[in-house]
Amino acid sequence: MTKSRAFLKWAGGKYKLVDDIAARLPHADRLVEPFVGAGSVFLNTNFSSYLLSDINPDLIGLYNTLKQTPERYVREASKLFVDANNDKDAYYGRRAEFNQCHDRFDRAVLFLYLNRFGYNGLCRYNKSGGFNVPFGSYKRPYFPEKELYFFAEKAQRATFLCEGYVQTFARCQAGDVVYCDPPYLPLSTTSNFTSYASGGFSLDDQAMLAFQAEDAARSKKLTVLISNHDTTLARKLYDKAELDTIQVGRSISQNGRGRKKVNELMALYRP
Repeated sequence: MTKSRAFLKWAGGKYKLVDDIAARLPHADRLVEPFVGAGSVFLNTNFSSYLLSDINPDLIGLYNTLKQTPERYVREASKLFVDANNDKDAYYGRRAEFNQCHDRFDRAVLFLYLNRFGYNGLCRYNKSGGFNVPFGSYKRPYFPEKELYFFAEKAQRATFLCEGYVQTFARCQAGDVVYCDPPYLPLSTTSNFTSYASGGFSLDDQAMLAFQAEDAARSKKLTVLISNHDTTLARKLYDKAELDTIQVGRSISQNGRGRKKVNELMALYRP
């Protein structure tokens, strides 16, 4: 199967790892993802249905908008991908417009623009909930029309919900398989936790997620796969799971020259 790219740029996206992840997921009726992110695993697996959630309301609002009105969405979003908008002042004007906007469709359109024209595909908010990613200064940001339509078509088999992982685990039923891609533990104690939505993901959350996975395997007879950095703490948190690793190239320094292989930990909980 030809791999499909997500239409969003996303920190921690799983496009390069989808084959390794999919190989660890058993056959099931439905795939549940409590941290859907850009959706690379969803796009590159073939389950009958999907339950996909995230705590970022802009992300889920965009996915539901694209699912319901793909032609209108693609038409309106494409209008922003013009040279006049690839400008610092124009970008900050659109960002301010987004932060003042309360219409779901308009926010969804602007969210894609900010994702593609902003710095490094980051999704970051200040303490007031305002999107605050700086301008990206790219030569010509790509408009992902083909990827948008592919996502919209596959989304007909998916339910998108804005909620936390605990709520999503509570919805799991017999016949489901669960894949979790949480914000990763830091590789070192000096690293900051990645936060995709205001509120962050604490050490307590990391421990609670491990508990939820263990409980789902035991009480609901579900298979749960979690990916994270391969750290001593991760191995301690997932000590009830089957653990193995895969290597992935990742830039771990700001200048980009610090690109080296780091281990990705795969924790598999079986019934």
